[in-house]
Amino acid sequence: MTATATRPGGRVRGSTRLGRRLARPGLWFSLPALALFGLFFAYPLVASLIQSFFSTKGGVSRPVGTANYARLAEDPLVAQSLVNAGIILVVQVPLMIALALGIAYVLNQSWLKWRTGFRLAYFLPAVTTLVAYSVVFRVMLATDGGLVNQLLGLVGIAPVDWLNNEVWAKVAVIASITWRWTGYNMVIILAGLQAIPAEQYEAARVDGAGAWAIFSRVVVPQLRAVLVFTTVTSTIGALQLFDENFILTGGGPNNATLTPVLYLYKVAFRQFDFGYASAIAWLLVVIITIASALQFWFTRDRDARPRRSAR
Repeated sequence: MTATATRPGGRVRGSTRLGRRLARPGLWFSLPALALFGLFFAYPLVASLIQSFFSTKGGVSRPVGTANYARLAEDPLVAQSLVNAGIILVVQVPLMIALALGIAYVLNQSWLKWRTGFRLAYFLPAVTTLVAYSVVFRVMLATDGGLVNQLLGLVGIAPVDWLNNEVWAKVAVIASITWRWTGYNMVIILAGLQAIPAEQYEAARVDGAGAWAIFSRVVVPQLRAVLVFTTVTSTIGALQLFDENFILTGGGPNNATLTPVLYLYKVAFRQFDFGYASAIAWLLVVIITIASALQFWFTRDRDARPRRSAR
């Protein structure tokens, strides 16, 4: 055992040495995680940043400085992909969060029977693979013989060209994403609801609050942090959209469902211009960072900030 000796300055020499020895096993245990982080996150991140300053033609890379970033401002497909992602974001994320909040609130009620079964049913879409459910939606939304158009025909509505019309293609992508991720966000919000003390509901009822007042003035304020988390993660997911529109529409028609990640994929693996694709990726990183920061800023708890004492 290491002896403890006190130096003239008051520092304990032995305990400091013992602390360093005890800290070493923690460092060794963390090395595998650090190695995986460096190999699969840090290295690709740095490599893509370096690659964005190069241009590859004929299998030969040459430095081009900031030419790839200047090219972003002149590329109409970049602007169109950002507009498409913005439309999907503005429509789909609020719709999905509202549905998830409403479903979670109902499933949290004690009077509801078979709550476990309903929760499982709503969460099941979240565990289906992206490719599998996208293929199913493509079959269901087919213009000729698709299940959705067959159901519409039963009520006298003409078939809708879901995947070949610029407007309806966006609707199809938004519907598929909402179906896939509503249950996932519902589970997170439900966990937040279950953390609210029952005494707060009772106090609100004693004060004469109705169902809507309890929901808007007790439940929603208590779920601020949870709603911010689900909104930020959903925003990031919408800006990184790839699988659904790639399988459903391929980015069409007329690039109506082209998103930045899908355009990045086409530039990198069809045109083999990895430098420009890396520049698109870093543009997306900047946009996601700014969007997340703005959401945190506008939804921050202003009442929680410390106030200066009056003199």
